[in-house]
Amino acid sequence: MYEEVFEKLSKSKFRSRFKLSQKDKDYVEKKGLETIKQHAMDFVRLRIAPAEIENDGKQTPMRNHPVFVAQHATACCCRGCIKKWHGFEAGVELSEKQQEYLVGLIMEWIRRQLS
Repeated sequence: MYEEVFEKLSKSKFRSRFKLSQKDKDYVEKKGLETIKQHAMDFVRLRIAPAEIENDGKQTPMRNHPVFVAQHATACCCRGCIKKWHGFEAGVELSEKQQEYLVGLIMEWIRRQLS
């Protein structure tokens, strides 16, 4: 489902430099993928999905949680990147389906990093 997106992202020098650290991998293993998915859902719903985001472009840290790293790797980190890479308009609240797409992409990237 996400192959075309991963192919495009792999051609970006910036996006392809993101990798999960051993600490991030250990965290995922300790918490489990379902908990990490819940974190991703919460981060997307609270930090990405609203129509207006006060600090858009700066709301996603570059490290300290595997989902944050994955958001940058998959261009799901801010509305500007989401518009550019995924075509979802900024200034409009993301639908539940759009949020599910982004969370699915984030989780697939994390799974690939673990293998």
